[in-house]
Amino acid sequence: MTVYDVIDLTKIYPKQTVPANDHISLSVEAGEIFGLLGDNGAGKTTLVKQMANLLAPTSGTIRLFGQPLNASPLYTPGQIGYMPQDGLALNNLTVGETLYFTAHLRGMSRPDARAERDRLIDLLDLGAARDRHTARISGGQRRLALLATTIAASPPVLLLDEPTNDLDPQHRRRVWDVVRDLNRERDITTILVTHNVIEAEKVIQRVGIMRAGKLIAVGRPGALKAELNQQLRLEIVFPPDQPPTLPDGAQPREIGPGRWQVLIDRDAAPLYLHVLNQNPAVEDYLLSTATLEDLYLSLAESTTLTDSPLPPQGGKGSADRG
Repeated sequence: MTVYDVIDLTKIYPKQTVPANDHISLSVEAGEIFGLLGDNGAGKTTLVKQMANLLAPTSGTIRLFGQPLNASPLYTPGQIGYMPQDGLALNNLTVGETLYFTAHLRGMSRPDARAERDRLIDLLDLGAARDRHTARISGGQRRLALLATTIAASPPVLLLDEPTNDLDPQHRRRVWDVVRDLNRERDITTILVTHNVIEAEKVIQRVGIMRAGKLIAVGRPGALKAELNQQLRLEIVFPPDQPPTLPDGAQPREIGPGRWQVLIDRDAAPLYLHVLNQNPAVEDYLLSTATLEDLYLSLAESTTLTDSPLPPQGGKGSADRG
């Protein structure tokens, strides 16, 4: 079953001429985790706000479970859990109160809402913040409390905008586990906006890559990475004050002090390794298969927006590229 149908969607903000979203068409199937990747300003947040029925499109249509979204956000309170990049609406309440009232407003009985509050506090390690007002907790605790509020009472659709911002590695891992478990155990459909491509690759089942308001690629991570199946990722460690010199004028990308990365053709790998082994300045190197991050960076840097057809689309359980 199709949960979302986004059809030729365009959004132009007042006093702007460049579309924030430019003729986007997209389908999201029931029970899948769909990732939206893109640079800052690519249009991801604008898109999910429209999918949450919080922002009206300039043109185009969004259908949720086959029905057009209405202009009023009150149309979908129990169907969509939306986690924005910041903010909790109930700053005058404690974390525990916020979770209880959210679950109750979404239809849970008072006893069930109390049980849901306790479950979420335990699930997301919010015990220390339970009796504190949401305006007086740390940034990381606010993100976790906001996620807990979003998933309270298990709405069938989740829209999560950068859910791991401001979190330490341990809690980022917990968030990804929660997203994965909700999908596996409750078949919740999740649209996930993130710039953390490496971590998200372990969770998402399909991905859309955005650039300058356009959706430039859609598909399963494995199928999209196959676009780079003739390339390998080469990471090189050089002294920080000595940029690497590589064959064929290859221009590596600096990913940290003294650390460089470049995509190379498989056929050229022996030449590169020979050159690196002959260079005493090379401290270390690693050759590996290309990742989703490599694909994302490759598309972001090289795709021509006027002639970038999307791969075919397909949902959960389909065997095609997207």
